[in-house]
Amino acid sequence: MILIQFQNIVKKYRTKTIIDNLSLDIEDGQLVVFIGPSGCGKTTLLKMINRLIKPTAGKILLNGTDISTMNPIELRRNIGYVIQNTGLFPHMTIKENLELIPKLKGEDWASINKKTVELLTMVGLNPEEYLERYPKELSGGQQQRVGVARAFSTDSDTILMDEPFSALDPVTRSALQEELYQMQKELNKTIIFVTHDMDEAIKIADKICILKDGDILQYDTPENILKNPANDFVENFIGKRRIWNNPELLKAEDIMIQNPVKITTKRTVLQAIEIMKENKVDSLMVTDKSNILIGLVTLKGIQLLNRNSIIETVMEKAILTVPEDTNLINVLKTMNEHKIGFVPVVNHTNQLLGLITRSSILSVLSSQLIDLEVAF
Repeated sequence: MILIQFQNIVKKYRTKTIIDNLSLDIEDGQLVVFIGPSGCGKTTLLKMINRLIKPTAGKILLNGTDISTMNPIELRRNIGYVIQNTGLFPHMTIKENLELIPKLKGEDWASINKKTVELLTMVGLNPEEYLERYPKELSGGQQQRVGVARAFSTDSDTILMDEPFSALDPVTRSALQEELYQMQKELNKTIIFVTHDMDEAIKIADKICILKDGDILQYDTPENILKNPANDFVENFIGKRRIWNNPELLKAEDIMIQNPVKITTKRTVLQAIEIMKENKVDSLMVTDKSNILIGLVTLKGIQLLNRNSIIETVMEKAILTVPEDTNLINVLKTMNEHKIGFVPVVNHTNQLLGLITRSSILSVLSSQLIDLEVAF
């Protein structure tokens, strides 16, 4: 379901165009990251959602309703908002900061107290220790955790986050990214997150929107952007080596040999050996008429057998396979743990899709290195 729609959005400041006829749909329950160079319009788009900035032209729909027709105060009370410096009220305790919006919305005291304790626990802070403290008594990372908890306290479907972790040290930042990701999956909120850090975007996003000069260059999953950048700018912006810094995004289908050599069960051992010689391989996949993988034979396993034996009677039936969406790390782990040099790739119905060998992995890696050398 589409929760937020940008329809032909234009934003101009005098003669300068910041956003240029932009349209974008954000699905319910997704974490979408806006990223791009400084001045690309990412924060402007974010602030349009809660009407802190008004578009020059176009409409933004929230659950199908034009937000320009909504009361801006009510709109903002129902949208969580986290900024870089947390925005906590210094004269209020952590408890008072977290309870402010729910109280303004008229929620009952019991549910407010329960939610406050749950949220503080969820962001890794002990309620008994931190509820009565003031923001100045917390570290920067702890304050940012409270800021995230307060955004979730609105119990809204939508949360806006404008570079919330950029001022934090790497260790704290990484921990908060992980906690945010887990909270989003657990609570199923729609989060629009602005960052300038591609590593952060890849780590947390369901979809990434890459912006430049007020235009969308690419809007897709992290995996697809890394594998198939839309143009040279996107490729340079994300970094040519970045896919290899994120091997978990490389799937079995990306590194497998497509259309591996295969035979039917009715072939003889002699025929199987000849097929291996002809194709310069030392193993064959055995499939049925529907391409279902039912066995395999290796040259080592059959070369001493009776040449007239039927493959059906001598093939190995206990076959180790991997699904097509298995990532590179787990493929290598499987091959190493079982001390095998190849592994078939199958879909959910066990149809043979391809074959991964150590050579095919090296081939993919080598081609990437060649591309990098040519690029530089």
